[in-house]
Amino acid sequence: MRTPSRRAAVLAAAALCAATMTVVPAGPAAAHGVPLGRQTLPPGDGWASAGTGTTGGAAADAAHVYTVTTRAGLIAALNGADATPKIIYVKGTVDANTGDDGQKLTCDAYAVNGYTLAGYLAAYDPAVWGRDSEPSGPLEDARAASAARQTARIKPKVGSNTTIVGLGRAVLKGFNLHVDKADNVIVRNIHFQDAYDCFPQWDPTDGADGNWNSLYDNVSVTGSTHVWADHNTFDDGANPDSSQPLYFGRPYQVHDGQLDITSGADLATVSWNRFADHDKTMLIGSTNNPATDTGKLNVTVHHNVFDTVLQRAPRVRFGQVHVYNNHYEIPDGAGYVYSLGVGVQSKIYAENNFLRLGAAVPASEIVYNWGGTAVHAEGSLVAQGRRVRPTDVLAAHNAAHDPDLSADVGWTPTLHTRVDPAVLVPLTVPLLAGAGRLR
Repeated sequence: MRTPSRRAAVLAAAALCAATMTVVPAGPAAAHGVPLGRQTLPPGDGWASAGTGTTGGAAADAAHVYTVTTRAGLIAALNGADATPKIIYVKGTVDANTGDDGQKLTCDAYAVNGYTLAGYLAAYDPAVWGRDSEPSGPLEDARAASAARQTARIKPKVGSNTTIVGLGRAVLKGFNLHVDKADNVIVRNIHFQDAYDCFPQWDPTDGADGNWNSLYDNVSVTGSTHVWADHNTFDDGANPDSSQPLYFGRPYQVHDGQLDITSGADLATVSWNRFADHDKTMLIGSTNNPATDTGKLNVTVHHNVFDTVLQRAPRVRFGQVHVYNNHYEIPDGAGYVYSLGVGVQSKIYAENNFLRLGAAVPASEIVYNWGGTAVHAEGSLVAQGRRVRPTDVLAAHNAAHDPDLSADVGWTPTLHTRVDPAVLVPLTVPLLAGAGRLR
């Protein structure tokens, strides 16, 4: 009797799992009868459930429950990062780049002190400025002043004890929500779109060829604790990275991260989100400074879709980061860099993730060594062409790159929801992840 092939076994398991999905759903725990704004992170759901857990604004009184439809309404509800428990429902599309009168603002509206892109390009062309020092002088000062004006409009701070949740198909366009030195924040069911920087900075000393660097993430979590980001969608809308021009031979980068967790932040759960069509996606730890981040940056990343993102899914420094049951779509090797970035003193524990790779994407590039020493990666299932097979992505990395990374990260996660077999991930996660799924 012929022994079934591994691929046939995997497909048979998938069929069996699909048949049982209605009996054992893979989605997050339901909060029957509880309004969206008062739902809290379930016990044991990742690092954000540690200690006091994450309840956001669930305790808000009626006077601090808001429904916002404009930028002005959102800014008023946030009330300067006030820590009073509050629930903010977002309805419709709210555009950060609008004036107090609700009228659309273009990049020209922020420009001051004679800044123009044409003038900036002429002044800091490497043929004129050189490549040995960062731009300085009047036009760089004008760029920075113009950027400060845009920052003041699009980057509101979110205070402690806050829940921000979308009603239906809610969009925050052009915003960089900044969860800064706060505790107990929930962000759910929001479509974050196109947090573009009008004034990227040219740095000829960044890498061998220089780079354009932008300021804004869709969501920045800095120095904060107990943060739950759940069922959100992150993309660049009609302004993707791939459409940007080249200046000085480098992409004119108008976006930074989609969800970055840095500067001593800790105890975050990132679940059931969709990250799409982007370059730098999720940075956990932004410097190699142990004084700021040692013992922090503990994050759980589960049941998310990473669809055509080029890097940082996530890139980690210092933290104990649990990455499980995520779905990766990596169709093109041309721009792809890596998925799991192993940075200084990082301790990534990755398990049971599903990765669909294009023909030109080798499994050896899924992990990238950014100065770390170890990553635990087990249970990965890789689909490439018609082949679906369990793959040891750490072994693939070590076979192609030196030095080898160890599999011993020194910890085993205990705070997590059920870890499903990777074969279930493509059947459940793309269906249930992202904004607009919660009611």
